Amino acid sequence: MALSALVSQFSMSWASVALVSDSVNMSMTDHVLRVQADLGELREFYNIDIAPRRYDALNTYHEDELGLLKKIDFEGLDQEGKVDYILLRTFHTRQINNLDLQKSSQEDYEILLPFADDLIELLEARQDVKPMVAKEAANTLNGIQKSAAQASKKVQDGGFNVTETTGYLASKAITGLLERLAEWYTFYSTYDPLFDFWVTTPWQSTNTTLTEYLTVVETTLAGMHQEGEQDAVVGEPIGRAGLEVELKAEMIPYTPEQLIDIGNQEFEWCEKEMIAQSKALGFGADWKEALEHVKNDYMDPGKQTEYIRELVVEGSNFVTERDLVTVPPLANSTWRMTMIDAERQKVSPFFLGGPVIQVSYPVEEMEHDLKLMVMRGNNKHFARATAFHEMFPGHRLQLYMADRYNSHRRYMFDTPFFVEGWALYWEMLFYDRDDFHTSPEGRIGALWWRMHRCLRIIFSLRFHLGELSAQEAVDMLVDRIAHERSNAEGEVRRSLEGSYSPLYQAGYMLGALQLWKLRELVVDSGKLSEKEYHDAILKTGMMPIEMVKALIMDDGLSRDFETEWEFYDFD
Repeated sequence: MALSALVSQFSMSWASVALVSDSVNMSMTDHVLRVQADLGELREFYNIDIAPRRYDALNTYHEDELGLLKKIDFEGLDQEGKVDYILLRTFHTRQINNLDLQKSSQEDYEILLPFADDLIELLEARQDVKPMVAKEAANTLNGIQKSAAQASKKVQDGGFNVTETTGYLASKAITGLLERLAEWYTFYSTYDPLFDFWVTTPWQSTNTTLTEYLTVVETTLAGMHQEGEQDAVVGEPIGRAGLEVELKAEMIPYTPEQLIDIGNQEFEWCEKEMIAQSKALGFGADWKEALEHVKNDYMDPGKQTEYIRELVVEGSNFVTERDLVTVPPLANSTWRMTMIDAERQKVSPFFLGGPVIQVSYPVEEMEHDLKLMVMRGNNKHFARATAFHEMFPGHRLQLYMADRYNSHRRYMFDTPFFVEGWALYWEMLFYDRDDFHTSPEGRIGALWWRMHRCLRIIFSLRFHLGELSAQEAVDMLVDRIAHERSNAEGEVRRSLEGSYSPLYQAGYMLGALQLWKLRELVVDSGKLSEKEYHDAILKTGMMPIEMVKALIMDDGLSRDFETEWEFYDFD
């Protein structure tokens, strides 16, 4: 069969493929796993992020899968199956909406990539293993090189009036194209002698020019790599439309403004508590003075890892001895610890957790002032209030269980409202008790983190609404909770640079509030014990918390389910 015929055959409707190879009556678990595998194939093949055919392929797939779901007998499913059905329908709808938003965003920076179409055509021909004519490829590369050189000169001459965000997005696109171009060259080089004769020199020239152009875009337009200065903190505001897409997918029934109100209301509660603890320490109502006292109580260099280990063990023992949640012995005995290097601490100034707890602390090459900021930002009391968040009963326990119960939900449906909400819920629970934080310093450490999560709601949503710049977000953290500036920059950089979902930072507090409200419904009412409630959450798998509620409370569900659970009581 001719190659063109094969390509045509592989381009047949995704729905037809699904209906022929998979029964509509397969289990919903298998549907989820099949979609996960399908998307792995699609994203691996259509790996040029800005290519139109990638958009077309993914959009068609999700549309066809929505059509396939309509053929399933929803009422014939059990509760777990109904939840998976709703999760899949929500997932495909979200992906379609986000593809459209990405396509619209691309229109803002494509003026900076006049060579993109020719380069994408070259790269896609290699993906399809079409016959490559070396001389023609050399001509194409020569044209790309000239176009990139002209664009570079225009940028340096001030010929593009674009925002830092647009420059940042263009730099990400150029980086992706360079990676694919290197793959393209490696595929043909030394294998095809005509390729080496015609293409090697034009490729080297094009690769060099594109690399230089990337640097020009980063430095001139995106505010990166400024001599003697930190990179500008930039990100892409997704706007109200983007937030509405994400909120619907996360099953949050509130507007962005209502969520900002929640952040402010919770912050006010924290501030009153802070003043009470400050008075207990003798600092009066000036709680920031008490906070300074707490921040200056840090471990000596070389001692932080030993201290963190003690805190992890303490958290595990605390919940086990009080029978608050099941901690499997294997999870408790196989966790590991690593240190975060200086470069990564720019975006991860605190702990990270999971199978491994990753510790931020000063390293030798840091400047003196930065060392002190990092030590103050990772003081004993901040650390004690977050080590259990990362490990037990937080992320370590949560991820361990997610691999073992309803694991098909972990990767497609994971959400910060569940992942971070679970860990912050435990911070709230520990604070609510009188046997964990037994000193004012400990309570101040816990409250600082809680205030931090309130501000995450406020600055992230206001940024995406276009009401707040990234630098203003940094200033908010410094001014309102005396955040160490280097850590605040790392926090905002991580939040907005695009590696986290737009609602990630809001998910901490809002997810915890959802779990707290659900606790009222099932624990305070006597339907489940604390341990039964916590174990039940861990066994549902990762997903929006309204679906956790549906499973634990056996809520009625319909095919056209829409979120409606109002979990917060406004003052």
